[in-house]
Amino acid sequence: MTTLYSRVKKLTDMDNDLPMPISEKHPHGGRMFPFRWLTRRTIRAIVFCCTFLAILACLRIFVTLSGPETREEDVKPDPQFPPLYSKQHQDELAYPQHNLDLPFPEGRDGKYIWMANHVHGSGWGNAMQELVLNSYLAYKSGRSFVFDNYTWNRDGSDYTDYDGKLIPSRIPLAALMTGPTAGGPFPDGDPAPRSVTKEYWDIVCPNPRVIDSYEVTDHLNQEASALELLEAWVQKLDEVGDRCVEISRESLQLFGIWVFGSERVLDIFPGLAKSPIIKNFGWSPLVHAAFDVNRHLFSPTPKLETYLPSLFGSSDPYSALPGLLVLHIRRGDFGNHCHHLAKWASRWNGFNTFPELPDKFEPHPGGGGGEASEEAVQYTLEHCFPTVTQIVEKVHKVRNSTAGKGLKNVYIMTNAPKSWILQLKYGLNKIADWDHIASSRDLKLTWDQKYIAQSVDMMIGQRAQVLIGNGFSSLTSNIVMLRMAKGLPPDSNRFW
Repeated sequence: MTTLYSRVKKLTDMDNDLPMPISEKHPHGGRMFPFRWLTRRTIRAIVFCCTFLAILACLRIFVTLSGPETREEDVKPDPQFPPLYSKQHQDELAYPQHNLDLPFPEGRDGKYIWMANHVHGSGWGNAMQELVLNSYLAYKSGRSFVFDNYTWNRDGSDYTDYDGKLIPSRIPLAALMTGPTAGGPFPDGDPAPRSVTKEYWDIVCPNPRVIDSYEVTDHLNQEASALELLEAWVQKLDEVGDRCVEISRESLQLFGIWVFGSERVLDIFPGLAKSPIIKNFGWSPLVHAAFDVNRHLFSPTPKLETYLPSLFGSSDPYSALPGLLVLHIRRGDFGNHCHHLAKWASRWNGFNTFPELPDKFEPHPGGGGGEASEEAVQYTLEHCFPTVTQIVEKVHKVRNSTAGKGLKNVYIMTNAPKSWILQLKYGLNKIADWDHIASSRDLKLTWDQKYIAQSVDMMIGQRAQVLIGNGFSSLTSNIVMLRMAKGLPPDSNRFW
């Protein structure tokens, strides 16, 4: 069968054709050849250009026919109920590592670890940061990480009532992310066993050794760092002879909120950033599709780049987008949480406190022990729950910094109501002539994408030229962690 490639190759191989006399090409040899002034090089160039334009036309037709308006997932199967992500569940169950006959370190002779005590009922930011460190621990111990759904409610129900709205009780990781943590392959040459689902764990490890996290933490200083915890757990797992180890569901998390919420998490970063857990981390196809469909809102691409991205800029799907400023702004009931933070003199999340980052935060001396002065509350709110005026002032300052040179598009990650967002857009437009300003509320999402919208926001934030995030937010800290691992300039990560 003649392929498009072979046709193009045949046209570009004209160098090998022997020249033919004009009289052979044109029987009426006495008639003057009207294009005799064209050289063979010119003809080849014309043919190549015509072929190239024909290919572009075909690509345009293909993109049009396969555009978002024709996708089946745009149709809401039942608007009354959230999606159950059955396709992603089935995809996970079909992973090739779910095979008892595979040789060691996988299969029936492999070693596994299941953290039954993983967080549930928490936001995706909290769940993701734990997932990353738990899977890194499994990787360092030479065991297969057993992953579970992102779980809001583990009572077995399909749906959970959250603030008067139904949400999925569980979302498979395949709907959110890709990479070794979620069952993806390790790089060639890395002997680490692949992560497996909880369903496969139940088959391959019917009688696991169950241990409590206190068996490790009781022997450590209460202020142990993340790296110290990692090393202690690796040693413990090396000492355990059992193939299958389960961390008791009722025990404390291996890496608790006090670790993630302080600088104690930072010493694990150098090794983590170089590991496949982070280097091979990616967002799910659902997230990528949402990003691509909505990109025109926050970072429009030239027409030709849409069809031939490899010829324009970086082919890295997570490279920074020049000109894009992303703002992470929490609203809603987060204001009450900020008051709570002021009363306990809380600090920023650990991955928001890299020494290289330009913005720092020290708790106000008027807060602590469950009490806070009005000055302490207002000071904390400025960094945790800033007003429109404070946000605009910060954006103006960042835009005039070295890292902010060339910023022209703004994307606002927020759960704020549309009326508040309009006020912010108005304020931002008063300080600069932006090309585009868009927010989370402007995204066009399919029914499946609606319930993983935070991951869509995170991918946009990860790709910003400059991010201004919330230092108290685990969602912001995950983005900053990914950006720092990517090697983006530290001063491109800012906070309120």
